[in-house]
Amino acid sequence: MGVCSTCPHAHPALKAFMCGSLSGTCSTLLFQPLDLLKTRLQTLQTGVASRVGMVTVFLNVVRTEKLLGLWKGISPSFVRTIPGVGIYFSTYFTLKQHFVQEKSPGAMEAMLLGGGARTVAGVIMLPVTVIKTRFECGRYSYGSVAGALQSVCRTEGPGALFSGLWATLLRDVPFSGIYVMFYSQTRAALPTEIGMSVSAPLANFSCGVLAGVLASLITQPADVVKTHVQVNPQLRTLQAITYIYMEHGLQGFFRGAVPRLLRRTMMAAMAWTVYEQMMTRVGLKS
Repeated sequence: MGVCSTCPHAHPALKAFMCGSLSGTCSTLLFQPLDLLKTRLQTLQTGVASRVGMVTVFLNVVRTEKLLGLWKGISPSFVRTIPGVGIYFSTYFTLKQHFVQEKSPGAMEAMLLGGGARTVAGVIMLPVTVIKTRFECGRYSYGSVAGALQSVCRTEGPGALFSGLWATLLRDVPFSGIYVMFYSQTRAALPTEIGMSVSAPLANFSCGVLAGVLASLITQPADVVKTHVQVNPQLRTLQAITYIYMEHGLQGFFRGAVPRLLRRTMMAAMAWTVYEQMMTRVGLKS
């Protein structure tokens, strides 16, 4: 029995939150290593970055930090993703019910729904996102998420927990908007018999993969800027852009593109597939 099905009288938005949180838990646990590799690639020193690829970083992490080192940062990832994805999907569901209601959203409506939901979730969860990025980069030795939050507030001030806000929104809001637009439109184009068959989860997942690839490529430069700002809080967004260009050139804005594309694509596809199936099981139209 699913988590959501144990609460038949819960508010629909709460059901959406619970379904989203469950989908976020599954996808985070599976794809955390890709996020760590992406962060390490983006924060390599000048000179090293030009000759090191994802496989090299992977082998170095396993050699120096053991296999479990690939899941470094999983604690802040869970703290961020479990409520964060829940907030995202419940906000998406609420906005859709209020503005679109029962009809399928058009391309622009889907983009606005996805972007609006991500804005709410991104701002609320940004402090944990900052801590997660620092855990993954390997430059900080925090013992726990709570300890990291206290340390940042004490040594850098609470404002540091919101470093990279604009870069994060410039990355996540377009990603979510573009993703939901492509996902909803490709899913709506599927023949009705596929959507009603046992192969529906696979079809939804395939739509999610296509949407994830396109959204990831378009928003990759903003992700690199966001990482630099959160690892080096003294940098502002424009300074980070200038630094990346001067040190690495245009290709610097696509460091870590492969692991991020794999992770974001697979994670988003899985999250939406699980969410769709859970919402169907509790009798709600997602």
